[in-house]
This record gives sequence, C-alpha cells and structure tokens, in this order.
Amino acid sequence: MAKSALRFRDTVAQYERLTADVAARRYAPVYLLMGDESYFIDALCDQLATGVLGEAERAFNQITVYGKDSETGQIINLCRQMPMMGSYQVVIVKEAQQLRGIEKLSLYTQKPSPTTILIICHKEKSVDKRSAFYKGCTANGAVLESIQPRDYEIVAWLQQFTKQKGLSIDPKALSMLSDHLGTNISKIANELQKLMVSLPAGTTKITDADIEANIGISKDFNNFELCKAVMTRDMARALMIADHFARNPKDNPLLLTIMALFGQFRDLFVVNYLRWLSRHKGQPFPQDTELMRTLRKNNTFVINEIKQHAALWDNRKVFQILGLLREYDAKSKGLNTGGAPEGELLRELLLKIFLL
Repeated sequence: MAKSALRFRDTVAQYERLTADVAARRYAPVYLLMGDESYFIDALCDQLATGVLGEAERAFNQITVYGKDSETGQIINLCRQMPMMGSYQVVIVKEAQQLRGIEKLSLYTQKPSPTTILIICHKEKSVDKRSAFYKGCTANGAVLESIQPRDYEIVAWLQQFTKQKGLSIDPKALSMLSDHLGTNISKIANELQKLMVSLPAGTTKITDADIEANIGISKDFNNFELCKAVMTRDMARALMIADHFARNPKDNPLLLTIMALFGQFRDLFVVNYLRWLSRHKGQPFPQDTELMRTLRKNNTFVINEIKQHAALWDNRKVFQILGLLREYDAKSKGLNTGGAPEGELLRELLLKIFLL
C-alpha cells in the first residue's frame, strides 16, 4: 500500500474541522479515525463519546466494543438497531486494527443508518484506501488520518496547544519538552495537562522552571543547554552537562542528544552555505522570514541565534561534525561501541567536535 501523502499539518487541520463540527452538533454517521498517532484519535473519540448523548442516554444508547473480541457481523447488527428514547445511538469500536475481516464493514459503511453514529478507532496504521470499507467511510462519513509529527513540527503544535489553554511557553521550555519526550504528542499533552493543573492561579506563561518542578526535567542539564554550550564553544559547560547525562542515562538517551546536535549543525551548515552563495555568487542572503521557512523555525529570535552561532563555525568543520554525528548515531544504536557506555560515547564525541 502506498505511503500516505498527508502531513502532520493536514491531520491537525482535519482534526480541528471535525472537532468544530462535533461541537456544533453536526455529526457524521460514520467516523473512521486511523493512523499511527493516537492522540487525535483518542481526543476526537472522547469528544464524541461524551458530547453526542447526555449522561442518562448513554446507559441505553451507547456501546463500546473492542476489535479483538468482536466480529464484523455483530457490529453491523448493533449499528442497525434503533435508539431507545433518543435521536441517536453511538457505537464505538476501539482497537479496530485487531478486528478480523474489517473490510466486511463496507456492507454497513456504504449505507449507514441515519440514527447511528459509528466511531471506528483504528490505531498504529491506516486502513487500505483502496478498500470498499474505506471508500464507504469517505463517501458517507468522516475520516481522520492521524500522522505523527516530524521533530521540526512539534514545536509549532506545542505552542498552539498551550495557546488554546490560555498560556504561552518559552523557547527553552519547549525545547526541554520536545527533547525529553520526542514527538509523542500523547505523552507531551498528558504531561502538559498535569503541569497546568499544578500551576499557580494567574499563571500566563510556562517556563523552564515550571518544566523542571512539575515534569522533572532539569532546566540546567538538558539537550537545549548542551546544544547552546556547543554552539558557543563552551567546552567546559558542555562536558559538565555530559557528565550529568552519564550519571542519569535513562533520562538522557544518547540518541536524542545526537539528534538535537545534528539539527543544530545542519542549520549552521545551511546558513553558512547561503552566506557563501551571497559572497561568491552574488545571491542575496535571505531575509529572516524566508530563512524561517527554509530552516522550519517559527520565530526570528531563534533565527538570529543561528546566524550568530554560524559565524563561529567554518562549514568545512561543520561538514566533518555532521559526519561524526552520523557515526555516533550508529553507535547510539549499539554498532561498533566497543562496549563503551553512552556517557563515555557522548564525552568522546564532544571532545572530537571541540578539537576539530
């Protein structure tokens, strides 16, 4: 099956459209919620499960089944029933990826009941878009394909997520969260929800101190601070952070650190190359707004920092460093480590970077 051409931003846009429709009580008879990012699937399913029917109605007109324990015929029969003392009945199929013969649901999705709202939660992967089942869902219902974000997309989503909660979040706090939790937005959203409950009344901005106090990520010893020390050629500070990482390897996996450093040096390489084109080929150096698009950043403060750091690193060295980072990326996955622990590998990598 061909890989989906959708991007994370398409998922976000479709999710927002569907949540707005549900809030306005504009329901589709079938919802196919599928893909490898579970956050949007769970959030939309929860909104439908709590919003379509009142609490008293749910006892009679809402049923949840699980794919592993169900058969397609049983689900179709449930969907064909009439609601009791209400306008709708809601049938939720969770873990639908484990439902054997899911394609047979096309017998229902091609002509769904107007009094039933069927919600199919198909996680881990998307269904075959060539199937009659999928085509029935798109023709007669609503489909949400939930795509995991790339590392460069998570920051913008986090900012929007906190903004919707009436808060802002500073760049260092953003970096601490994304570096520590990766691109798993279910985990990030869960941690942020817990943090927001703990914030003092009247708080308007989430800071690195809030992240440290409530999520347990050090505001002084993290990938944001390590990258900053490397970019500014502060070897003593970088090695101090590396020593902290070595003492806490579970909280500071080498792979995530290498990914963070690679992203920083990749940006330096691009800026230095654009400067070379400007000096030697007469091409104008991009304005900050264009550079933001090129580097996939979302504010000029970050762009200015990258330009300042790029001036400290010659691109011939940057190219060598990118090669080192690829080498140590393999080592972080267990290849040719010689039995060295992650902390020692990081210290070794940093010394090679500074001594180039």
